[in-house]
Amino acid sequence: MTAAPDDCLARNEWICGDYLSSRRQILLDAVGQHLELTALSVLIGLAVALPLAVLARRWGWAAGPVLAVTTVLYTIPSLAMFSLLLPVYGLSATLVVAGLVLYSLTLLVRNILAGLRAVPEETRQAARGLGFGPVRLLLTVELPLALPAAMAGLRIATVSAVSLVTIGAIVGFGGLGNLIYAGMNTYFKAQVLTASVLCVLIAVAADLLLLGVQWLLTPWARKGRT
Repeated sequence: MTAAPDDCLARNEWICGDYLSSRRQILLDAVGQHLELTALSVLIGLAVALPLAVLARRWGWAAGPVLAVTTVLYTIPSLAMFSLLLPVYGLSATLVVAGLVLYSLTLLVRNILAGLRAVPEETRQAARGLGFGPVRLLLTVELPLALPAAMAGLRIATVSAVSLVTIGAIVGFGGLGNLIYAGMNTYFKAQVLTASVLCVLIAVAADLLLLGVQWLLTPWARKGRT
């Protein structure tokens, strides 16, 4: 009878400490790329979504088309989205970031717009009575009061981006998705499980981080609950 291999890698076990120690740099590089792609896509998406939401709030007729376009973009399957963007960006990390930015718009625009619409009209009128111009009103009154709804959208968009980055493995820029994809092709159990768990941990950590940021930026909400 042949003796069983004496290490978990040779036995191809799901949980394997040897995998963590022997592939540490590979895992760190994958996590780094995953975080970079996620952060870039969410930040660019936020930079695009904020002015769109403000314009939709200022000119009510624009809200319908803006929400319709962003919603249609969100319904496009990820593989189809990357294929449509391929002639423009080629096989690059930019392709993945562009796709994730488009996906994030519907979540960000809708929540920011909802937050702006929820600002009481009497609050706006009071600010105008104190001499607030449109820009000052937006920056010091409307956006701070819209922050809880906007942060809710940002949290959902960030967690979604962490998940969708893995699809970038089809073009070679998927962060931990590269390891999951390669591990599934070779049935490398420890690699698939480890990369998947790290994706979940990144998503949970990002959500908790943004929740903490929201807690710090909305002291009036804490006082209201108290």
